[in-house]
Amino acid sequence: MRYYPIFLDLVGKPTLLVGGGETAARKLRLLRKAGARVTLLAAEAVPEIAALAEAGEIDWQARPFRPADLEGVVAVHAASGEAALDRRVAEAAQAAGVPVNVVDDPAASSFVMPAIVDRDPIVIGISSGGAAPVLARRLRERIEALLPSRLGRLAAFAERFRGAVAATRAPADRRGFWERVFDGPIGRAVLAGDERTAREAMISAINRPATAREAGSVHIVGAGPGDPDLLTLKALRLIQDADVILYDALVDEAILERARRDAERIYVGKTKGNHSLPQERINALIAEQARAGRRVVRLKGGDPFVFGRGGEELLSLRAQGIEAEVVPGVTAAAACAAAAGVPLTHRGVARAVTFATGHAEDGEPDLDWAALADGRQTLAVYMGLSTAGTVARRLIAAGAEPWRPVALIEKGSRPDQRVVTARLDSLEAVVRAERIEGPAMIIIGEVAGLATEQAAPRQAVAS
Repeated sequence: MRYYPIFLDLVGKPTLLVGGGETAARKLRLLRKAGARVTLLAAEAVPEIAALAEAGEIDWQARPFRPADLEGVVAVHAASGEAALDRRVAEAAQAAGVPVNVVDDPAASSFVMPAIVDRDPIVIGISSGGAAPVLARRLRERIEALLPSRLGRLAAFAERFRGAVAATRAPADRRGFWERVFDGPIGRAVLAGDERTAREAMISAINRPATAREAGSVHIVGAGPGDPDLLTLKALRLIQDADVILYDALVDEAILERARRDAERIYVGKTKGNHSLPQERINALIAEQARAGRRVVRLKGGDPFVFGRGGEELLSLRAQGIEAEVVPGVTAAAACAAAAGVPLTHRGVARAVTFATGHAEDGEPDLDWAALADGRQTLAVYMGLSTAGTVARRLIAAGAEPWRPVALIEKGSRPDQRVVTARLDSLEAVVRAERIEGPAMIIIGEVAGLATEQAAPRQAVAS
């Protein structure tokens, strides 16, 4: 980290701005917003600057810069647009030990200006260290779109009650209290502009005995196929807010890294022949954590309701009197198909798509093979590597063409994704020959022939 991020208190402090053009005017707006006492040096100035000087808002001196101008100032902006002058200002400032920023010249600057998201008193600065200012501005635009417009009002609301919370809550309990305020009905009321309701609820919450256990919450969240960029915004927020995350084997470490550092992680994954916990114990553990007042995220690869046993967990929680919210995720079939360039439906080729599981306790999936053999649809098979040969033989016996295209997408959407194409009658041999270990999605149908191949198509292999 080349630049150490800080926020300067400039209220009433003397600052120097060299330059009188549009660039200087933009810097002046920021300095005035921060409450700085600005002296501006420029022979000429744009009307905006001249008007502020005439109104007594700034001290505009129409003369050249002198090193003596640095005496007593806390920060300098060189924004004249004249490279030689700006460099001379920077050299004098650095010699005097005064922080200086030169517009578009990070090498001459002792500090750089970030792209700013302003939700006063919440301020976010984004910097690329001068390497890519356009990228920093793009990030600012994205963050601007995510943050509520009244976020600053929420911070100001919280400030009014800080003393009361400190007086009624032990230090160890304050973080949890404030998180419930910001994430719960009080925070939502402030963001909606209803501060009267928020104030009444806040007073009630503060006066509630500190020993009273707060209700926990459960969210059954789809983590998508593995690429963190495919998380929904709601899933990301819940992961970041969770006190405890119970996660499956298919949840990528890059997604878990989005959680708070102090969040507890509990692995409850299942792989073929290796179940870390039985499903009944997982259900009980989710309920235990919720009853302890914790914010629980049950994190599942893909979508919780597509071969994810999310429905079983939801029904179990409801039977125990615990409500839970399900947050859908991008399911593996959609993500892997998109990553491989395979449309699941395609006009004139596939008019339907069927999701099926290849997983079976005895090696024989219980499926309607005659219906699945229809060549006018796409068949997306989850968890089918170990039964790929059985799936292919059953489909061919039910009328599917042996040459029907197949795409095997291993670790779809991840950096190490691999796509292998094959014929249906060579599926089992290709899985074995290519050492496909998974997680993998098998897509069967004419659309599989459109896959962006990362390996040559495999023909039938003689037995």
